[in-house]
Amino acid sequence: MIKLQSLTKIYPNGKGIFDLTFEIRKGEVFGYLGPNGAGKTTTIRHLLGFLNSTKGSCTINDLDCRNEQEKIQGFLGYLPGEIAFFNNMTGKDFLDFMSDLRKKENSKKRKELIELFALETNTKIGKMSKGMKQKVGLVTAFMHDPDILILDEPTSGLDPLMQNRFVELINGEKKLNKTILMSSHSFEEINRTCDRVGIINEGKLVAVEDIQQIKANQRKTYIISVSDSQNLKKILNSDFECKKIDENIVKIVVENNYNDFIKLLSSFDITGIDVENQTLEQIFMKYYGKENL
Repeated sequence: MIKLQSLTKIYPNGKGIFDLTFEIRKGEVFGYLGPNGAGKTTTIRHLLGFLNSTKGSCTINDLDCRNEQEKIQGFLGYLPGEIAFFNNMTGKDFLDFMSDLRKKENSKKRKELIELFALETNTKIGKMSKGMKQKVGLVTAFMHDPDILILDEPTSGLDPLMQNRFVELINGEKKLNKTILMSSHSFEEINRTCDRVGIINEGKLVAVEDIQQIKANQRKTYIISVSDSQNLKKILNSDFECKKIDENIVKIVVENNYNDFIKLLSSFDITGIDVENQTLEQIFMKYYGKENL
């Protein structure tokens, strides 16, 4: 449904995006991760048809994003990272304006979204909080029931309750076979909604990973307490990645080699075991060149 082929945009300062190639399948929620300035928004602007590429191409539903953007807008939902509103309009006025502009109305969907996000539609946008403005943007993106959605930092400014409701919304849309590209800094959000993730750093795609496979390959770290320093020394001299963290306490990293791990522990007098699961954030940090964060 969404395809990038060698997409490149080089700005005068030499920064940009370089040879991006990936596809997003129908019915897939695809997370797009990267640090600030990595190229996420530049990618999205190309998909919306706002920029000319230096080379390469991008298409949505086999339509060229730059040359056929008007057709694409008919079935696309979009939430920009920085939303420009008419501050003198109320939330209702803005939603009415967008419905008229699109020439599409789905009053049932719109009402459901307003209730889901507890949006105060009669308040003037200029007097709304950042979180309330974000709700207006979310309702606008979803209310015409689009088949494809592109969301740039969708939960920015939302409180934890509304973040949870957004996750519920995405998972509900997934069941309806919607295709969603979601740029986010929230690793928890990605973990709970996405099928795959693309990771971009310094304008280059460094990985495309399956979320379930990432979870299966998560390293586990065990905190092991032993009875004396001799036991500790023998563990530190083993083939496992180990680190002493306190008197007679060692941290051991295990990656699928559980039989060897259990065999190792059975050789010593163990007085305590605790476990630390590697978070999704820790996994992705290696792609950002920040493995130790």
